Order: sequence, then structure tokens, then C-alpha cells
Amino acid sequence: MPSVPQLIQKVSPHLLAGLLLLASAIMRSLELTAPSTGEILETTGAGRSRAFEQRTAIERWLPTLDRGPGRPKKPCEVSASTDDVAAVSQRAMAFVYAHPGCVDAGGSRARYTDDFHRFVLELRADYDQMPLDDFARAVGVPRGTLEDWLRPSAQLPLPLNNEPEQAHADEEVDGVTSARIQAVIDAWSRWNGGFVPFCKHVRHHERIPFGITLIRNILETYGVRVPKRRQGRSPDENAVRNSFETFFPGAQWIGDGTPLVVWIDDQPHGFNLELDVDAYSGGLVGASIRDEEDSAAVIEAYNDGVAATGAAPLALQLDNRLSNHTDDVQSAIGDTIRIRATQGRPQNDGHVEGAFGLFQQTAPALSVNTDTRKGLARQLLTLVFATWARTLNHRPRNDRGCRSRVAIYTEDAPTEEQVKQAKQALQERCRQQELKRQREHARQDPQVRRLLDDAFERLDLADPDRNIRDAIALYPLDAIVAGIATYEAKQRRGSLPAGVDGRYLLGIVRNIARQDEGIAIAEILWDLRQHVHDHALDELAAHRESVELASDSPMKLLAHFADLAMKTRRRIDRFYWLKCAVDLVNRHADADPRIWFLAAARRIHAAQGAPHAERLQAARFLAAKLLPAC
Repeated sequence: MPSVPQLIQKVSPHLLAGLLLLASAIMRSLELTAPSTGEILETTGAGRSRAFEQRTAIERWLPTLDRGPGRPKKPCEVSASTDDVAAVSQRAMAFVYAHPGCVDAGGSRARYTDDFHRFVLELRADYDQMPLDDFARAVGVPRGTLEDWLRPSAQLPLPLNNEPEQAHADEEVDGVTSARIQAVIDAWSRWNGGFVPFCKHVRHHERIPFGITLIRNILETYGVRVPKRRQGRSPDENAVRNSFETFFPGAQWIGDGTPLVVWIDDQPHGFNLELDVDAYSGGLVGASIRDEEDSAAVIEAYNDGVAATGAAPLALQLDNRLSNHTDDVQSAIGDTIRIRATQGRPQNDGHVEGAFGLFQQTAPALSVNTDTRKGLARQLLTLVFATWARTLNHRPRNDRGCRSRVAIYTEDAPTEEQVKQAKQALQERCRQQELKRQREHARQDPQVRRLLDDAFERLDLADPDRNIRDAIALYPLDAIVAGIATYEAKQRRGSLPAGVDGRYLLGIVRNIARQDEGIAIAEILWDLRQHVHDHALDELAAHRESVELASDSPMKLLAHFADLAMKTRRRIDRFYWLKCAVDLVNRHADADPRIWFLAAARRIHAAQGAPHAERLQAARFLAAKLLPAC
């Protein structure tokens, strides 16, 4: 069976161990010779708990493979009555007539507004016995789209923007009268679709020859439409510019690697270029070209720099890649202080990243047509880079008094006092980083540590030094639980980006914690506003009372609260309506809270006009209030 080794390579050790454990149990029941559990786990290298979980899953799945020949029978679906289909079609048509723009089928794919989305959900609840195909044809929504809307935990995508606003100029139009302006404002108040289709509606149906820019200015001037603006550069980004501390030549080198490809006879050969740059002069002091970015590359580039400059630096800064901080690297650099690059501060590697960028701009096409082997490709790359580096090092720099990097490195000799101060500052920086790591480790909750250990083992995430888990453990437990759930759901659905590791999970937890912090601020703000008897809360309370009186069922009232929460753009109002939904569920403690939560989540995710992150935040708020993590 030549396909068996290929099968073993494709499956994980945990799945293979689970299969062997189940087969071993069956063999022992038939009195056949079978390997022991310890032998299976040791041979496959799988964890015991994970292997037995896979065995249970395989044991449940195995009976489903045994069925009769031929295709499985498809259950017969009774067609809906003609009267029911006509009634659904009439109600859908009436809604579309009453809400112009709620359905836009002009492009390659139809687009629906949140109001139409919610209307279809309510209509389906009234006709839940009608076959889905008949219902989809009656409302004019494709079956696949309808299935997504009706899925209990559906994560609906952001609204498509197949028809962006075109930047064509408005033609000069006479007759921009107050009557026409008022007609545009009145039409917008009754419109339920997007802005670009509205402009077409104004020109073709209202017979008002205004362009997009003019209509936009009218709506913005009268405050009836406030578009979202793209944020510019944050003050933090400007504040950290030119903030890298330097001392003198040879005080601190910056090391990093980048992949390069050399083409030989139309065949690519990949290498890693490891480069060390002096932080003070910007000189390229050492380089290494190897197949991979590993510890050997770091050591080779460091030794090349020492040989070129004649002395080792006081400190060598490397990024947080595991291969940069091995015992071999520490032994090779000796007394040189090894510093980790600060995460989230791209200026830490600006010197070496700038050198990589200049090399990519200056270097010719690395392609040779010859029959030689990969060794020639490495020698060619080495010669090209060495030539370029030497040229750059001797080129005068306008920002450094027209002196070259070589002149700066060799002529600016530090005094003994400067060397002493720089060494003390670099050692202090390294000591503070280590103290910070120790403090963070001491603040961690044992329960959170166990939760993260189990999650990293279950998700097959590598973290040998616990750096990633220590960083995640500093965030609140609710954010950690929600982050693990999000990562695992993406992993099961295959929507994780290629090549991600535990740092991707750290980013998810960080973003969730920041969003939840906004909810906590809103909760405190709510208490303060209640304390001063804000008039806005009085209006909300009156609105809530009218909504409760008009509702004839608790489930419809819950849907109405969720709709009001997602329609508003004010955070305090959204918090109020979500809190109303929580209070409503708590009043019906005898019912299953999961059913209530999924119903509210379905309505929340139907609000496609709200950003995806805000919909997720609202759903997490309800989950945290209805089922706290601790």
C-alpha cells in the first residue's frame, strides 16, 4: 500500500494516535496482538489527552460510513400553497414600495438594507413551515443568502461596495433653488439604500439634475448625512519619529534578516540575507548569506562585522525571533549586550530595514542563465551585495556633513566616559526589560495560565519561552476567553491567514480587550449620567416604555431592543438598549438563555450598516452579561 506513508504525512500526530488507539482496542477485543497505549503515544509523539479526544471523535464518526449502496434518499419537501406564496410576495412587495432603495439589484450582486434584512427574518418567523425554496422565491432573495441570514450563529459579511462613489465633477446647473434642496432632503429622509443609488434616484426619478458632489454637500450642510472619514496619521506615530537613541560608532549594532531570490536557468533559489548595521553611522558592518534565517546566520553576520570594523560592539539588537536568542548566539557574541527589539516600535529596525530597501532599489536583476549549481547563485549574490555595501559605505551623506559612513565610523572615536555611559545605559535598558518580564509573570493568574496552556496545546501553537502566553495573560479573562474562541473558530473554518502563530492570537485578545474597555467606560458613564438625571436618559426611558407597551411577545421585544441598539451611533444609547435586552432575558429565567442569546445575536448581525467589529462587540457584551466567564 504505497499510499499509507503519504496518508501518515498528511494527518496530525494526534489524529494518527487516536486512530491507532481505536484500532488497538478493536484488535484486543478480537484477541489479536496489538501495541500498548504507551507505545502508540511514544511512536507518534502525540499528547495523551488530545489523542484520546481524537479516538472518541473517530469512534463516533465510524458508524456513519456504513450505509447501503446508491445515493442517500432525499426527504420529500411538500410545496407551499399558492395562497401562502402569494401572501408572502405581496407583503415583500409592499415593504419594497414603502422603503425605496431597500433592495439594489442593479449590479452583479443584489444588496439589501438592514431594514429589509430584519423584515425578511420577521416574515420567515410567521411562515416558518413554508419550504425554504418557495419562501426564497416569494421574497426575491436567493436561497443561499437566505440560509446565511437564518443561521443561528451567522457571521454576515460586511456590505459589498461594488459601486464606489465616482469622483466625476458636477456639471454647472442653474436652478439650485431652496425648493429643490428641500426636495433632496425630503427624499433622503425616506430613502433606505446607499448614497450612490440615492443620487441616481434623485436625477432619474425626482428629475433634479444634481451631481454627486452637490448632493453630498447639501446633505452634509443640513446635517442629515455625516459620512465616515478616514483617520489620518495618529499623534503617537508622529511623536515617536527620530526617537531612537544613539551614542557613538560601535556602541550598538542592529541585526535583521530578509529573504532574497536568485534565478538560475529559470529556477528560483532562495536565500536569507542577514545584515548588521551600526545605529550611529548607519554603516553596513557585517553580512551573512545562508539558506535560512537561523542562529548560524546571526553569528556569521556578527563575526563578519567584527572582522570588518576590528572590534565588537557594546550591544547587538535583534528582533524577537526565537533563532536570534539561542545559547549559541549568546556564546558567540560574548560580552556584547544582547537587546530585544521592542514590539510595536518599527523604528527599532529602521536602520537595517532602510538598508534592505536601498539594496532592493540598487541591486540589478539577480538572474543568471547557466548550467551551474546553487553554489554559483550564492557566490553571485555575495559579490553583488558586497559591491553595493562598499559603495554605499563610502558615499557622502548630506545629513551628516557630507561625510561617508566609513568616515563617521572611523573618525568619531568615543572617550572612555562615553563608552562607560553608553554601556551603563544599554545594560540598564536590558535590566528593565528583564524586570518587566518578571513583573508580568508574577501578576499572572494560575487559572489563566492553565487556560492558556490547554489552549496552546489544543491549537498546536508553539511558545517554548512562554513569551506569548505571558503577554496574553495580562489581559482580562473575558477578553482571553473570547480571543481563544475566535481563533479556534477561524481555525476550524479555515479562515486563518497562512503562517500565523500565537502572536495572531495575542492580537485578537488585545483588540477585544480594547473594545471591552469601551463598554466598561460606557457603563461608568451610564451610572454618572443616571446620577445627574440626564434628560437624554429620560427620553430613552420613555421610548422603552412605549416599545414595551406596543410589543405583543417577549421574543419580538428582544428583537426590537437589538435593532434599536444597532441603529444608534451613540455608544451610551447602544449600551442602554443592550442592557434592556439583558434585563428582558433575566426576567424570563425559566427559558433557555442560549435561545434568547442566539435570537438577539441574529438580529445584531443583520445590521449590516454597522461595522463588523461593533456587531461582534455587541454580541460579546450580551454573552458576557448572560453567561459571565468567572
